[in-house]
Amino acid sequence: MPLSTRKAGRLVLALCALAISSLLIAASAPPRRDFWTPGNPEQRAQAILGLMSDEEVLGQLFMMAYPGDAPPALLFDWITRRGLGGVKIFGWNAEDTDKLAAAISAIQKAALASGRGIPLLLATDQEGGWIRHVKGATSLTPGNMAIGASGRPYDAYWSAYYIGRELDALGINMNFAPAVDLATRPRSTIIGPRAFSSDPAQTAALGAAYFRGLEAAGIIATAKHFPGHGDTDLDSHGVLPVIDIDDKLLWERELLPFRVLAAEGVPAVMSGHLNFPRITKDGNPASLSKTFMTDILRRRIGFSGVAVTDDLLMSGAANGADLASACLQAISAGNDLLMASRIIGLDDAAWKALLSAYRGDPAFRARAREAASRILLLKLRYLRPKGESALVADPARLKDRLPDPEGRKFFAEQAYRAVTAFDPSSLPWKPTGQILLVGGLTDFFSSALVAYPGAQTFRYTIGAAAAKREEEGAAFAAAAAGSSSVLVCVQSEGGMRFVDMARALGKRVAVLVLFSPEPLVRCRPKDSAVAVYGNSRQCMDAGLAALSGRTAAEGRLPLILEP
Repeated sequence: MPLSTRKAGRLVLALCALAISSLLIAASAPPRRDFWTPGNPEQRAQAILGLMSDEEVLGQLFMMAYPGDAPPALLFDWITRRGLGGVKIFGWNAEDTDKLAAAISAIQKAALASGRGIPLLLATDQEGGWIRHVKGATSLTPGNMAIGASGRPYDAYWSAYYIGRELDALGINMNFAPAVDLATRPRSTIIGPRAFSSDPAQTAALGAAYFRGLEAAGIIATAKHFPGHGDTDLDSHGVLPVIDIDDKLLWERELLPFRVLAAEGVPAVMSGHLNFPRITKDGNPASLSKTFMTDILRRRIGFSGVAVTDDLLMSGAANGADLASACLQAISAGNDLLMASRIIGLDDAAWKALLSAYRGDPAFRARAREAASRILLLKLRYLRPKGESALVADPARLKDRLPDPEGRKFFAEQAYRAVTAFDPSSLPWKPTGQILLVGGLTDFFSSALVAYPGAQTFRYTIGAAAAKREEEGAAFAAAAAGSSSVLVCVQSEGGMRFVDMARALGKRVAVLVLFSPEPLVRCRPKDSAVAVYGNSRQCMDAGLAALSGRTAAEGRLPLILEP
């Protein structure tokens, strides 16, 4: 019997009300807890992958960065609507650690409260020494080459451990370190003191110890820049460096640290935008090469963790291609996580290209799902055991944890172990008469005036233009006229001009070299010269103590200097 018009209308209204009610309940319901369901990590990764939409799978493959110190709405859209895989913290986000902790807390909470409750990978570059993207209240450390100079895996382990504890305090759970590039080119301005050593075996041992230190602090380590950035003076941020070596040298030299770290179980490797023409013969960067990322890294070396690209917006990655092409090539080559130094639009061409390939190309779909499963497995192994509350930074506790109280003492001691004398027989330096301190950094003068009270000072401009250098040269000669002894702090090769001028004026000279020890090649036998590898106050104090003879210069040069 047909329903009356009135009854039919009431039924329609009831069904509409029920649908609206269901939508409201769904909107207010807590997220599915798929990620936090107990179980074997490998099995859980596959189970979660089986539940994910196309957009969620592809979302896990992206790691993006945001501008400034406050994440914009677009980043939260990626997190809540696409299940973004990770966020990269750059230096421009991290001058103020209190603001950074608040920002990280907000975006991690958004991830945990949406979708399947999958947390974000929150990564940065906190290698130590020269590369310290998170500044603010974090520790200044001697850095990798200082570790190489001491030659102690102990120093590598504890450096990483204390750096990792500081990152954990901020809610950062992944560090793009250790850098295991070799110091093959001493004059390199892109690697320089970021390398442990020019020796592959020593680099491998120190890199492995560094990885274990980060792991002990609960941080995901990332060996970089595969397959090795050491044998070039060029920076892949601006160009595509070419490293013209054959397979045998590559395997025995550049790849040895990666081979050791893969065998040790390092969870992630970063691919570098570097061209090895004798290996690939196609002009493409290793980061976009299946030969490197699949044949060499996966099959030959046996690495089974997550491969993350260096920034795909760098010129070395593009190599004439747009971001969409670079993303497609990167995944097809064997990378798992696509890192970009900005937030791309929700409907950006790169996203559309990946979604189209995922839905239309079975081989690409399989490769993308393999990548997503590796990322999920990494998160399940490293992040799930911490628990949700531990993944979110507590800004109220930062003052107790930054800088790390135990780390401060360790880094000061490490700085002393690293100091290296150019000619040990020239120490201690015994200045006579009036002393002139020459440098470009305030911390140097603060430290040196404690060691040599009453000294005069002369400040030069680091990286000065030619006209400025000539002007400063004349001013230096006038300042040095009344001094018998000159101590020069050299931050780069340019600082050595004051050493040359002081010698020409007949002064008793001492040299304190920061960062790369390469300027030491211009020192002479019997020069009182030491290298300290970093620009922290502890490094300067340690170098001055060795110059004065209060402590021994225990370090050894971790590379071969070329005249």
